[in-house]
Amino acid sequence: MNEFSIILSGISKNYENIKAVDDISLNIKKGELFGLIGPDGAGKTTLIRLLTTLLKPDKGFAEVENFDTVKDYKKIRKIVGYMPGRFSLYQDLSAEENLNFFASVFNTSVEENYDLIKDIYSYIEPFKKRKAGKLSGGMKQKLALSCALIHKPKVLFLDEPTTGVDAVSRKEFWEMLKNLQKKNITILVSTPYMDEASLCDRISLMQNGKLMETDTPENITNKFQKQIFSIRSKNKQKLIKNLREYNQTYSANIFGQDIHYIDKRNNVKIDELHTYLKSEKHTGIEIKAVKPNIEDCFIELMKKEQ
Repeated sequence: MNEFSIILSGISKNYENIKAVDDISLNIKKGELFGLIGPDGAGKTTLIRLLTTLLKPDKGFAEVENFDTVKDYKKIRKIVGYMPGRFSLYQDLSAEENLNFFASVFNTSVEENYDLIKDIYSYIEPFKKRKAGKLSGGMKQKLALSCALIHKPKVLFLDEPTTGVDAVSRKEFWEMLKNLQKKNITILVSTPYMDEASLCDRISLMQNGKLMETDTPENITNKFQKQIFSIRSKNKQKLIKNLREYNQTYSANIFGQDIHYIDKRNNVKIDELHTYLKSEKHTGIEIKAVKPNIEDCFIELMKKEQ
């Protein structure tokens, strides 16, 4: 029995002179929650559209549950669920009407498969008569997920599902995905949010149509060898400017209220950095060593690609 739910081999897709997906090979295991992590324009959406049979590759091939995405596209469409990046349900239909419509498309009923979606749809039921276009961002997200699941797909594709929703809805959504995974559904989710990477079993860091690294989030951060310092002062803009001007700086990048700083030297002392920043008239200086996160690793990989 094939242990992989999704197989990509040397797959490429170009838009005129732009390589949206560039020679990607990747295997995703059955029942895995896999993340495509990267900024807008990295190629995540194109890759998902290739796997959901909405696009044909220019080169290479892909399989979903042992079906070829070109030759067997009709079979694949019956066994996958797809939640596109933009809300794509019928705005003038109620939440309930949308769900019934998508169930009918797959020759099933809400009642027949309600067990799979009840934990998600229960949030929406009090508003089921409300038009989809009038729902909040978090409710639209849950409705779209319910519609993508109503036919009990074997593989679920989610393209940036948490973009534009509040932090609470994001947290709830990932809890739902974890519960769905327990029902042996393979989940491929794309996101520009680096903090969501740690919620996946494995991830691929993607940029410019290429996969830069594929591994567990923990393994990726463990490979990062450089010491990172989180630095802040009263004047963040002056701080980033001065750190980037410092002749011992390897990199300095903004992370929220702090600057993540890496020195060229292996054993730099915090006191040395403090002395330099005081000489540049900074006040309220705070410096601490921190562990790397996925965003640090992503930036480092991009630096090596350049």
